Amino acid sequence: MLKSSEVCQILELVRSYSVPIRDDRVRGLITWYVKALQNAIDMIWDNIEWRYCFPELVRRGGKLTTVIGWKVRIPIIPKDRVFKKRLREELMKDNPYAAHWIDAVIRKAYSIMENWRKKYLRGKARKVKPRIRRRFARCKITLMKIDYQAKTIRITLRPGEYLTISWRSTWFEHRVRGWTVGEVIIKDDRVVIPFKSSEEIYVRRVIGWDSNEPSLDGYEPSIGFIHVDLKPLQSMKIVYERKKAIAQSRGKRELYEKYVRRERNREKDFINKLSAGLRLLFPNSIHVFEDLDKEDLVSRKRAKNRRKRNARTPWKRIHRRISEVALTAYVDPRNTSRECPRCGYVVETQEGHVFECPRCGLKLNRHKVASINIRRRYLEEKRRRKRRARMRGFPHSNEPEETMKEELWVGVTPSGRSPVIWIPMKWDPEGDETKGRGLDQRYQAQ
Repeated sequence: MLKSSEVCQILELVRSYSVPIRDDRVRGLITWYVKALQNAIDMIWDNIEWRYCFPELVRRGGKLTTVIGWKVRIPIIPKDRVFKKRLREELMKDNPYAAHWIDAVIRKAYSIMENWRKKYLRGKARKVKPRIRRRFARCKITLMKIDYQAKTIRITLRPGEYLTISWRSTWFEHRVRGWTVGEVIIKDDRVVIPFKSSEEIYVRRVIGWDSNEPSLDGYEPSIGFIHVDLKPLQSMKIVYERKKAIAQSRGKRELYEKYVRRERNREKDFINKLSAGLRLLFPNSIHVFEDLDKEDLVSRKRAKNRRKRNARTPWKRIHRRISEVALTAYVDPRNTSRECPRCGYVVETQEGHVFECPRCGLKLNRHKVASINIRRRYLEEKRRRKRRARMRGFPHSNEPEETMKEELWVGVTPSGRSPVIWIPMKWDPEGDETKGRGLDQRYQAQ
């Protein structure tokens, strides 16, 4: 029997695996595809219409405010049927392959231009035409015939000419049993196959996460506070920063690139273990994060040391990877660590690691305050949207609940079992976590 508070949500899962391939026809296909894709982008770029963007008056909180965009002139990408027909006819002139490859090229070109336009309007891209620098070919689903019994994909190159790929007897075959195949990406030496599936999750927990330099700090009433240690990731990146600096000062480019690859692989391994551990440790949960803007965190408005520390922690990659294996949501990050979760008072300035409310006297670590507010903000937005049961957050009393007197410490080791669980620490508003309370019985079995 499911509780009335449990809500079923669908989690879309995607796993991509590569299969090595050796075929002389592949290199010719990719060469033509990249050239046709760049030609399509050139034509779309030449037909962009630039319009002026004027400030808008928007009512927020009962007041009229002026909204001014990043750019004075905004690009309008041509999408009318006449232009698309002319674009297709122009690309078909030098097309030695099936006609559906032209449709795949046009769709990819529009996707690239739309991504550039979004970044440009947010001030994160220049007024420069996108250039294709990587060799690849994205195959349209209409060019593929998938045999799930034989575990093969037949890709049409030309009418009557095919390229066959098989994932039978591969190391990942058992992982994707029962999954569907998406649009494959062809490269010179391999084919990347995306497998898709969906999973029904009955949500029982909502965990608010505050993203910090050395840790992820979460809160959920039935668990208490959660502390995920990111110091091993920070230490690894500091070590490789020094190694790369030495290799760069000595002019050893190959050694520098080797360190870059190692750092990237170890970071990816750490994040994969972390996301898998959180999924295993907190099933049937929604993980709520702040919608952080990494560009602002590493801008030159901040001190150099601060920028370097912010750049070391890949919050966006951690959030994105967790979203691939668990349900996630995002909230506005403003004032999450300066708003009192008990009375709602917003402190003008916040210094140090301890939050102290001048109105109600609440004294608590500011990372824990932020995690409570992030969770509460998500539930408030959900209540406003769906008008459901009242939110549950920090107890409105002078003393915290018993569940909030515990803190679960979780970490990832470079080698070994994941997740690693430390002793939950005794709750202390000052952050003096020195007295252990013994491992919680709910997590001993894991």
